[in-house]
Amino acid sequence: MQKMTLKTLKDFYINHLFNNLIYFWINYGIDRYNGGFFTCFNNYGDKLVSRDKYVWSQGRFLWMLSHVYHFFYDYLDEKKRSTIREASENGAEFLKDHAILPGLKSAWVLDEKGNLLIADKVNKEYDLGIEADHFLIYGLAEFARAFKKKEYYELAVKLFNSVYERLKSGNYKTAPQGKPSGYKMHGKSMIMLETTQELADIAKSFKDFEYSKKLIKIAEESVYETANNFIKRNEEILLEAVKEDGTEAYNELIGSYFNPGHSLEDAWFMMHYAERTDNHVIMQTALDIVKWMTVKGWDEKYGGLPEFLHKDGGPPRGLVKTKNRDDHLVKELKINWDKKLWWVHSESLYALLRSYEQTGDSWFIETYWKYHEYTFKTFPNPDSKIREWIQIRDRKGKPIDAVVALPVKDPYHITRAFMHIIKSLDRITG
Repeated sequence: MQKMTLKTLKDFYINHLFNNLIYFWINYGIDRYNGGFFTCFNNYGDKLVSRDKYVWSQGRFLWMLSHVYHFFYDYLDEKKRSTIREASENGAEFLKDHAILPGLKSAWVLDEKGNLLIADKVNKEYDLGIEADHFLIYGLAEFARAFKKKEYYELAVKLFNSVYERLKSGNYKTAPQGKPSGYKMHGKSMIMLETTQELADIAKSFKDFEYSKKLIKIAEESVYETANNFIKRNEEILLEAVKEDGTEAYNELIGSYFNPGHSLEDAWFMMHYAERTDNHVIMQTALDIVKWMTVKGWDEKYGGLPEFLHKDGGPPRGLVKTKNRDDHLVKELKINWDKKLWWVHSESLYALLRSYEQTGDSWFIETYWKYHEYTFKTFPNPDSKIREWIQIRDRKGKPIDAVVALPVKDPYHITRAFMHIIKSLDRITG
């Protein structure tokens, strides 16, 4: 492919973010009557298949709009500012009024008017996974900063404190894949790292400096939980699962796979943490992960990154214990390992560019261009009326109708990655 200058690349991302991605979500994703957002589109983005509102994606949508408003205000004309402001305010109020259960837990899914829908069919309960709590916190806190709404920051803090206590006690659910019996999962420390460090920045914006320090301490605990349990330098891998005692289970299906997208996403979480704390060891660890994942994960036959891989390459494989045979994760690893997903590749683009910004190492920018070519050849929707990406592909890159994680077209990973990319390229090019 013909490479661009980095200034031209920044313009390319600005155009793609605002004239394709944000265009789609502002035009089709805002519920202007009830508040909240529509995200249950099919893979192609041409049909809304449900008006239900998954709190996981509602929080992410609110984060996206608030982050755009706060950091990219000058890129918006007055009409877009007004639209985003109104949608953000209505969305935050909708979530405050409907998404929070007694005991400061997040509901999993609501109908379009905000009525609770049963998520846990076995126990007849409305909460299903603590991940929804994280994204609700993420969205409410970003909204509070963008629009100077301290009461929403205070609500986010209360929700976070509830999450932290539940995680310490072990009394929580995790979804959509669930936590397989007998294993520790990387996702717990990964999502805690990002939630805490982002909330710490927002705490500072409200001059809550002591709480910000407390959050950074929790972020430190999270990053070292990942480093001490899931990063295996001798294997050049970031595992998604280890045994409960922290030891490897390389002969087992669950203990021997990696998720390239998760690893690259967590790598830049670590970079952000390392910059905040001037931690050179964690910065180098993050840079190493980016190299490991973009080399080890690359599909040499068809290009791109599969969803899951065995630590030695190829499809996940190994022993499945009797107690884990019906686990959702086991089915995912077997059925969807070779899918090529939109979010994985957007995370890879930012991780590579952020690594180049940090080091100036030409290896990262050369690898970036390989990923850029595959990503923009594969995922953008050719339909000019839609413009958002077709998010799920088979191994060869053909679009397929499938559900990954939730039955939503999530408005989060690409927009977040592209906003970070634009900021990174702005710093690089001066």
